[in-house]
Amino acid sequence: MTDRLVLLGSKGGPALRPGGPWPSSSLLEIGGRTIVVDCGLGVTRGLTDAGISLKALDLIFITHLHSDHVLELGPLIHTAWTAGLPAPVTLFGPPGIGHYWQRFCQAMEFDIEIRIADEGRPDIRDLVSIVEFGEGHVVGERGLKISALRVDHPPVTDCFALRFDHAGQGIVFSSDTAFFPPLADFAEGADVLVHEAMLEEGIERLVAKTGNGARLREHLLASHSFAEEAGRIATDAGVNRLVLNHLIPADDPEIGEADWIAAVRKTWAGDLTIARDGLVVGLEHDPEKWNRFSEEIMRRTKSSAKAAPGEETA
Repeated sequence: MTDRLVLLGSKGGPALRPGGPWPSSSLLEIGGRTIVVDCGLGVTRGLTDAGISLKALDLIFITHLHSDHVLELGPLIHTAWTAGLPAPVTLFGPPGIGHYWQRFCQAMEFDIEIRIADEGRPDIRDLVSIVEFGEGHVVGERGLKISALRVDHPPVTDCFALRFDHAGQGIVFSSDTAFFPPLADFAEGADVLVHEAMLEEGIERLVAKTGNGARLREHLLASHSFAEEAGRIATDAGVNRLVLNHLIPADDPEIGEADWIAAVRKTWAGDLTIARDGLVVGLEHDPEKWNRFSEEIMRRTKSSAKAAPGEETA
């Protein structure tokens, strides 16, 4: 298995619109493990489109319980079960994830019981192990270490950035967060930082489209990061590549990839990826290359450079 990151859903927020991208979910294949990070609408189709057999589900991580990160969690596991899931899945999430799973199984009780009786399936409730985590070390097994950092996403208090380390390679997901400087320490030296991003010029159009006006605007400004703030975190952390994801807005026809690049280049001069649904980010770890390149990033950032070598923006 080649290590890779697949951005299954790149949109911030739960609303879907014709022709637009899907909410948050990602696939991380690293160290021989198949890991799903967040389960917004579309995650099941996204995984199959990425060539993943649902029977291969292994580890699932939920960063927080907003619907655009958890709405398709139960349906994903249930669909994998009907596809013949052969081995237990471990579900990691903040406090409350066990309650979600229990209620989902209760809602699907008729279907679950009749498929057990009629089709001879194992009990799905015995195939899922729940681990509720807080800040700090989450799990370490088979050379893979996962840790969590509580980030700033009011009014949600149990919202966590996640870091996956394996064989000297580090992948960090910011989760949803306002500008949060401790995240730079958490992501220090990572190969890839997947950070949420927002563009100020799209907020008013988004608010008008969604319909809840001042309250939605207040939430966005208090709870999310602008693209240039994501760039500042990446620069301070000295990461190899920054991936802008959970884009707000992600479906504004007046905003294109060039706008995201222009915003983040104010603070970040390194390798850059702007998310879109289904985009694959290859994972390669070359410490000597990065030691040389990090010095160049810092020099270019100080001189407000607009580009960097090895850029990937598609």
